[in-house]
Amino acid sequence: MANVLLVCGSGASSGFMAAAGRKAAKRTNSSVVFKARSDSELEDFLEGNDLLLIAPHLKYMVTDIEPEAKAHNVKIAVIPQAVYGSLDGMGLVKFAEEQLK
Repeated sequence: MANVLLVCGSGASSGFMAAAGRKAAKRTNSSVVFKARSDSELEDFLEGNDLLLIAPHLKYMVTDIEPEAKAHNVKIAVIPQAVYGSLDGMGLVKFAEEQLK
């Protein structure tokens, strides 16, 4: 099982994206578990995750987050705009699985 944390500005759109990812993961028997939080909660919820996926509009945060993510052995990636904008749960699962390799 791999824990993936999605982050956006308020947590709303990442919540919808995580829900789409959970549905797709269930349909494909993927072992990826998606959770969502706002960027202001990131430090409190980073530990215990394998991958941090950042909303495309927050990609500027990657450089600032990298040191803490590395300290917790959490990989970071920016969700592709095409996946995020269309709430493509299947695309999210595939993207997360690629990042976790």
